[in-house]
Amino acid sequence: MNEEGLLKVHIDLPNHWGIGGESLWAEPLGNDLYKIENVPFYAYGLNFQDIVRATPDSEDHIPEIRELITPSGHRTFRVFFKKHIDRYQQEAILDSMESLSVTYERANNIYVALDMKPEGDYQAVFDQLEEYLEQDILGFETCEARIEGSFDDFPEEEEEENKT
Repeated sequence: MNEEGLLKVHIDLPNHWGIGGESLWAEPLGNDLYKIENVPFYAYGLNFQDIVRATPDSEDHIPEIRELITPSGHRTFRVFFKKHIDRYQQEAILDSMESLSVTYERANNIYVALDMKPEGDYQAVFDQLEEYLEQDILGFETCEARIEGSFDDFPEEEEEENKT
């Protein structure tokens, strides 16, 4: 998505299960504010078209997301298709989600970020994904903030404590 007028912003994710940080496309709005213009694949508590404050650590670095200023109302789900589900089946499933106000962006052959528009029904999307999970088609996660004031996952020690 290299659209004219968009810049990269970054978020550190030192506790994340899959990656240490993520870069997102964003529209600069002035005064260190940016509107996120793609679906986050790893950060929690950030969604498509949220407005964030981001400042660089130094002049030669891209801006780091510091805080969420205005939530857009979009919601993010992340889907991991099982390896036995081919691309054709995946596309049929993903296209069927459009009726639930959901669009998607692919990371690779099995990992997809879903964006639910503000008018979507969160419970209906969750229930549909839960049905696919029970059918052994995919795994998924919701992407609400895990830790207040952070876009990261729980540290491993804290995650184990939260499971007990």
